[in-house]
Amino acid sequence: MKTILIIIGVMLIISVGFYLITNTMGFKNVHPGEVQQTLHTSSGETATALMATGCFWCVESDFEKLPGVVDVVSGYAGGNTENPTYENYASGGHREVVQITYDPKRVTYGALVEWTLKHGDSTDKHGSFYDRGAQYAPAVYFATAEEEASAKEIIQKVDEAEVFDAPVAVPVLPTETFWPAEEYHQDYYKKNPLKYAFYRNGSGRDAFIEKYWGDRASKIEFANMPKAQDAGMSWTTYVKPDNSTLEKELSKEQYYVTQKDGTERAFSNPMHEEKRAGIYVDILSGEPLFASTHKFDSGTGWPSFTQPIDAGAITLHEDKKLFVTRTEVRSRYADNHLGHVFNDGPEPTGLRYCMNAAALRFIPKEDMEQEGYGVYLKLLE
Repeated sequence: MKTILIIIGVMLIISVGFYLITNTMGFKNVHPGEVQQTLHTSSGETATALMATGCFWCVESDFEKLPGVVDVVSGYAGGNTENPTYENYASGGHREVVQITYDPKRVTYGALVEWTLKHGDSTDKHGSFYDRGAQYAPAVYFATAEEEASAKEIIQKVDEAEVFDAPVAVPVLPTETFWPAEEYHQDYYKKNPLKYAFYRNGSGRDAFIEKYWGDRASKIEFANMPKAQDAGMSWTTYVKPDNSTLEKELSKEQYYVTQKDGTERAFSNPMHEEKRAGIYVDILSGEPLFASTHKFDSGTGWPSFTQPIDAGAITLHEDKKLFVTRTEVRSRYADNHLGHVFNDGPEPTGLRYCMNAAALRFIPKEDMEQEGYGVYLKLLE
């Protein structure tokens, strides 16, 4: 009994101590959705498109993994009623869709169509896996004649490749009014990971994708891509080694931080004082994460940034360790722990990406071209 009480006491002390530290230092947690919204409103030129391939929880999750995609919102489109809800959208003739906001300089409309075809059953015009009915049927929507031609071209290429056992049955439709779904549907896979995983696994979606596409599901092979995408980007195909290999490749601190979600001691790495122009990349995959343009001295002893190079460069996760809910930041391809993001940063985003130097590698501006990051030099102008 005494042992139990001692353990509880220690846990309370740690919890209270962490609470006091985070509050006295001005740390304020920010929900992943708030971060994404801030990043999106501060980004450059974007375009939007509607896509459908069944349950919008799954479609939203899949599109948020496509580099160049800035934001994905679940919703309804195609019906004859206004302001549809989850309870009545089907009776009003609507379909579950996602509205994708993307950066045309990094990904094309054609690539969105290809991603749609690769992440659902594109041969089923009567529903999606065990969700039956027109409201779950796949579709791609175009806003211009150029987009219409691009969508049809991608579908033709997939048919010619004879990937499926039946022809692609995805209609190419004029874009419709988009009605956002209720808030509880947005980022459902992040808010309810267990329920989402149970639903998705049970539906057979992932098994279908693996059967027909395998590793090709995460690659763009039929659509044209912006030139900047063609120049390198080897990190998009990075495959993380097993733990024993990583322990040999990384220092003890690098392994502890990136693989065990650890935190290095404040002021222990001189990177927080780095003032040269350049970019910060993932220690393992080399994927570009942050630019010196967005770096600032937060006084915390860790490298701090107001935003990543691109909203799609990172993934955000709710972290409930240490009895305090925080927002964890991980690299998209290597899936390494980088640090956390808080909403006590300077303008223009009001965010502070508090990163572990052990998870990053700095590439000075003068070396970027030689190391294959020349396309990012414009960020330092």
